[in-house]
Amino acid sequence: MGKPASWRITTYYTVVQSFHGGRLKELRGCPRLHCKRGKTPLGSYPEGFLKEIQTEGSGRITTGSHRGRYLNWSHSVGWWLDDSTRDSAARPLKAWSSAAADRDVLARGQRFQIAECGRDWKGRPVAREICARFQAVTWTVTDLFRPGYGGEHHADVYIGEETGPGFKKSPYYTTLRKATIGAVP
Repeated sequence: MGKPASWRITTYYTVVQSFHGGRLKELRGCPRLHCKRGKTPLGSYPEGFLKEIQTEGSGRITTGSHRGRYLNWSHSVGWWLDDSTRDSAARPLKAWSSAAADRDVLARGQRFQIAECGRDWKGRPVAREICARFQAVTWTVTDLFRPGYGGEHHADVYIGEETGPGFKKSPYYTTLRKATIGAVP
């Protein structure tokens, strides 16, 4: 798919409230899925948690009356509470399976595997054990970027919930540059 060594593979994850701090901020939005720009009070959350959700798209709430639920964000919808993380078609995301791309690059439903990991975001070869984890699964495009957001030869793969403070230093939270992918029937 595409030229060898031409892909940029980024990762995204679900933020976990207990790993983020900051001043509490009251939030308004939708108390359920399938609502836009709601004005219902959704609770107060640490600013660090909210900031990360606006980048990653979803966060698991660990305190208060909504504990165990998910706080989701989309530029087109705003904030909403949910029982799952979601793709743009409202289907639950699956760790180490779901992927996103521009529809002009990879169509929804396209399955692929990472054949070669290329280099990490610092330009170094990707460690063998890290690359093996990315290569061991078949990714399915279930989510679509806002048009033009992802770019040519870019896919974003979902790696699940963050596992602790400093998760962004995990070797799995990475960018694979000059990667090669192959279609899976």
